[in-house]
Amino acid sequence: MKLSIVIPVYNEKATLEEIFRLVQATPYDKEIIAVDDASEDGSREILARLTQQYDNVKAFYHERNQGKGAALRTGFAQVTGDVVIIQTPTWSTAPWITLLCWSPSNRTWPTWCTAAGWWAAGPTASCSSGITWATGR
Repeated sequence: MKLSIVIPVYNEKATLEEIFRLVQATPYDKEIIAVDDASEDGSREILARLTQQYDNVKAFYHERNQGKGAALRTGFAQVTGDVVIIQTPTWSTAPWITLLCWSPSNRTWPTWCTAAGWWAAGPTASCSSGITWATGR
C-alpha cells in the first residue's frame, strides 16, 4: 500500500526541512507532494532543493497565494497512492501522530483519519470507516 502525503506550504522556512526529514523516516512506501502557496520567506527554494534530495518528492508552486484549501486541491490532483494523508509543516500535527490511525492488527487504513497535535491530554487521533471525501475513492 502506497501513501500519498500532501503538504501545503506557506512561509514554512523554519520547519520545512525537519518535517520532511521526519516524514521520510516513516517506514512506509510513500510519495510526498508539497504545494507552495506563493511563500515569500524562502520556502520555495527549500522545496526545490528537497525535490533534488529525495526521489519521492514532487513540488508544485502557486504563483499567487490562494489559501490552504487551494494548495490541498492542487496536491490531491497529483496523488497516485492508495491512501492520502495531509501533513502540516507547522508542528500542529507531527508525522507519527497521523500514523496512529494505522491498524497493525489487519494492516489496513481507515477511509478517513483526523489527527490532532498536542492537547492537554497528549496527542490524539480519531479514525473511522467513513467516506473518503479527499480523493473520491
